[in-house]
Parts: sequence; C-alpha cells; structure tokens
Amino acid sequence: MSSRAGLPAEESDLIDVDELIAAYYDRVPNPDVPSERVVFGTSGHRGSSLTKSFNENHILATTQAIVDYRAAQGITGPLFLGRDTHALSLPAERSAIEVLLANGVDVRVDARDSWVPTPALSHAILTYNRDRAADDPGRADGIVVTPSHNPPRDGGFKYNPPHGGPADTDATGWIADRANQLIAGGLAEVRRERFADVDWDAITGYDFRDAYVRDLPSIIDIEAIRRAGVRIGADPLGGASVEYWSLIAEMHDIDLTVVNPEVDPTWRFMTLDWDEKIRMDPSSPSAMASLVAKKGDYDILTGNDADADRHGIVTPDAGLMNPNHFLAVAIDYLFSHREHWPREAAVGKTLVSSMIIDRVAESLGRRLLEVPVGFKWFVPGLLDGSVAFGGEESAGASFLRHDGSVWSTDKDGILLCLLAAEILAVTGKTPSQRYAELEDAFGSSAYQRVDAPATPEQKATLGKLSPESVTATTLAGEDIIAKLSHAPGNGAAIGGLKVQTPHAWFAARPSGTEDVYKLYAESLRGPEHLAAVQAEARAVVSAALGD
Repeated sequence: MSSRAGLPAEESDLIDVDELIAAYYDRVPNPDVPSERVVFGTSGHRGSSLTKSFNENHILATTQAIVDYRAAQGITGPLFLGRDTHALSLPAERSAIEVLLANGVDVRVDARDSWVPTPALSHAILTYNRDRAADDPGRADGIVVTPSHNPPRDGGFKYNPPHGGPADTDATGWIADRANQLIAGGLAEVRRERFADVDWDAITGYDFRDAYVRDLPSIIDIEAIRRAGVRIGADPLGGASVEYWSLIAEMHDIDLTVVNPEVDPTWRFMTLDWDEKIRMDPSSPSAMASLVAKKGDYDILTGNDADADRHGIVTPDAGLMNPNHFLAVAIDYLFSHREHWPREAAVGKTLVSSMIIDRVAESLGRRLLEVPVGFKWFVPGLLDGSVAFGGEESAGASFLRHDGSVWSTDKDGILLCLLAAEILAVTGKTPSQRYAELEDAFGSSAYQRVDAPATPEQKATLGKLSPESVTATTLAGEDIIAKLSHAPGNGAAIGGLKVQTPHAWFAARPSGTEDVYKLYAESLRGPEHLAAVQAEARAVVSAALGD
C-alpha cells in the first residue's frame, strides 16, 4: 500500500490524452511480441496504446474477427455498440464502426451519441432477443468498448453474444486467434469504410438510456424508495452512468443527487488507488476516499466504475462496505422479498467470495452454485432462471426481475446501488447494519484480497497450480479439507488454486487484465487468524513462482 493511496491525484499522475490517442493511430503492434497481441482476459481485450497493446490495428482486426465469428455462428441480427468514458474508447468505437459497416452489419449505436454502460448494452441485447428462439439467426449481439475500472491510459473491447453476457472462452479464443492472424497478415482481409465516409443514415440509433431507466421498476421497488424518502448520493466516478443517474432521479421522482457529474478522461478528480494509480474501482477504499468523506451527507452513497458494471456502497454508520458483505446482504434480502422467484433457483457466487454467502444460502434453503472468477459462468443460469442471483467478490452482480425473468446477463452496478436504497427503504436498516446481524448469526468474517506485481511468465505459472502444489495438511492450525483447482459448482478450471479449512480458505490466481496476481483469503476466526492464513498462503505462492 503506497503512502499516497487515498490522496487526491496530482498533475504528474495524469495521462497526456493527446499522446494516448496519437499512439492509438501511430504505433503498430508486432504480432510476434506476446504483449502486443490480442488477448482476451476474463472480460475482453485490454491494454494501452502507449505499450502497443491496444491500438488501431488491434480493434480493426478484432472487429473483423467478430464479424467472421458472427458469420460462422449464423448470427445475422443487429449488433449493439456502446462505449465508456475512457479516452481510447471513442477512437476504438469509430474503428469498430468502420469495419462493421464495411461488412454490412446492422449497427445500433447510442441515439444521443453518448456513453453506454455495460448493463445497458446487455439489457438492450436481451430486450431485442426476448421473443426470439435460441436458434433464430436474427438475434442481436453487441460490443462494449471499455476497460472497466482500469486506469485512464487503458482501453478495452468486449464482445457480448446473443445471450447478452460476456463471451465464453471458446468464443474469445476463436476471436483472438483470428484477430492475431489478421494482424500478422497486414490487415489485408479486414474490410473497412473510412469513418469520414460513413453514411450515418445506414446506422440505426437506439436510446439505451431511456430503455434501461424506464424498465427499472420491473426489477427494483422504486415506489418503496420514493415512499421512504431515501436520500441517495450517486457518484459515477467519471463514468458512463453519469447521465443515467440524472434520468433515474427525474423519471422516477426519487431523492437522488449526482454528487460528481464531472467527466474527464484524465480522471483528475480521483483519489489514488493502493499502488498510486488512478483506478475507478468502487470497491477500493483508496479510490473511494473522497466519497467516503461524504458518508454523513446521505442515507446511501454509491459509486460505479467507468462502464457501471461494478458497485460501491457507502453507509453513514460503516463507510464503504466490503463487497462480500453487501453481496451477502443482497442475497439474504432478495431471496426473502422476491416471492415470484423460482423456488429451485440457485445462489451464484465465485469461489473467491465470502464463506458468509455459503451460510446465508444454507439458511435460505437455496442451492449454492460456486464457479470460477468471471461473470460469464452465471450467464446460462440467469438466462433460464435457474440462477436468481450471481455475484462476484469484485463488486459485480446481477439478479432476476420481480417476475423471475432475466434482466441482464452482465454485471449491473447501477442495479446493485439501487438495491441498497431499496433494502434501507423496506427494512429500515442500512445494508451495513443488516450485515452486522448476519455476522452475529453466522460468524465474523475477516477477508482481504491483496494484489502483487507479477510478470506474464509468473502469471502463467500461477495459473497452472495444482492441488499437488500444496503438500501441507494444515493451514493456520486447522486441517485442510479441500484443495481445489476446479470449481465445485460446474467443474471448470479456476486458473489457480483454492485451499480450504473448516473456518478459513485462501485462493491464488493471476489477474486477467493487469500484471498482478491476486491472493484472496478469509477467516471466520478473526484478523489474527487471517494473517496466519495469508502468511502460509504467500509461502505457497512464492514457492510456486520460484522466489
């Protein structure tokens, strides 16, 4: 943790936007250099133009690869296209339009030529496909141009197939391989229409914002929030949700203030994250420091990242909630207040989420579906209603509508922020007060995720750890009861390792988007026991990395 973490950004911390955009067009990636190839992590291809990992060639080739993938899959419907507020998102969106139009794709862009949150794009795809059969070739899909919460120098490009959620590894692997082939071939097979020559009459506008905001009463008890007079302060953190929050307040007549409506591609108004980087992570106490300082000004304060697929909840009594704590409260509340949800629908969690969620699910009599990191694992269940709630420890989640039908199959940070207000309105307790009651019933959780630098080679090694990598039989004084390299919910590889005891666990896995590895650990026996778990976990990771 840097000594500057949580302090306001200074001029020296800011990107040069002109340099970043110039590099997007001028710097050409070398397909023989691994770091300059198209690589899809857990949620799209990400990189920076300054390191030749996110440049015009990448986006032209990746868009053509998506066009080719659509053809191979028989997808002929419209493609919804949106972008967030990162500096590289607008030029990348324009590059994508050039290729999509040249290939005759029916492109649907924002009717206001504005920003589109990831959940609004997922909502648009599912709304269009609602009455279409699964094998209907006319179903829609989409692309969202965003690196999510990543620093301002980064760009991101994500494909959402007709199911509306993040593409699975079969799709992203095919698209990445094809894109790299196209780059290696000098883009000779990329069909392109210059942006200056685009016939805008050939592009259909779609009001993502109005469609999303107008539909919110089908999933959130807006009337309860209005009736209770909950005072909400929403901070978009300079991201794509800024205009959505203002329309939510206006259209649904609730007491909601956009506490920071500023959009600036340098994000100069942010406080620095743990490593002195500007990162729009609403689950980070350092990144959310300025919002936490206002905790007494509102009944509920919320934050979203740049594409609004993540949420941060701040309460007057506890400040910024740990994402795991809020997920547990959300699950407990929703399954007790959504009477039309299917009784057999499961609680979905990633295997690095809190053990408290396991206990809450058991108390509700609900099946627990534990999957690897990555929201894509929840997509099939949310789509068919067999999973009523899917949530990640990194503050991403979505759930079903009041009637048990699908709302989105991608993470929805706006939705979870509004849920916090609904919980307060209906129960009279803040989510943090309710979490304290859950801990009284199920035990006190000490949980922490630590990120540490790791080279691509070290990340590759860490991702291949096996149960045999751990020879110990105990962890921090408790017997080890499980060593997992595959998730119990679906048998999929976790890309790392999880070790469990009756009251604690740790998991180590490489980041899919940055050169760091993530060490997760939790204990229900308090902070001292957590520290012991972490110390032994670090020894396992260090041995695996050859340190």
